[in-house]
Amino acid sequence: MTQPSPILSGLRCRCPRCGRGRLFRSYLKLAPACSACNLDYGFADSGDGPAVFVIFAVAPLIVILALIVDATFTIQPWMHLVLWIPATILLCLGLLPPFKGVLINLQYRHDAREGRP
Repeated sequence: MTQPSPILSGLRCRCPRCGRGRLFRSYLKLAPACSACNLDYGFADSGDGPAVFVIFAVAPLIVILALIVDATFTIQPWMHLVLWIPATILLCLGLLPPFKGVLINLQYRHDAREGRP
């Protein structure tokens, strides 16, 4: 049985071993095990990694879009707050599960463990 791509199965929030079972039981809460292949997700600990990568992806995008909008249209400064705060929140909340899924899938694929002396 070939393993699924960790990137694709992670973006779909699926099991790193079979690519079919759901990785999360709620928004960011991991399921105890895969419903399809019974892989125990006890190994998975992505820590703050997903949040860091989401920040690195969303922040430049929002800044570039804000600069483009400011150069193209004449809008009041408060309107930037109305546009970019919700956009930032929605993008961050939307990208957190897939990024966490990718990191957990990569952790499984490379058999990553906690560092020990």
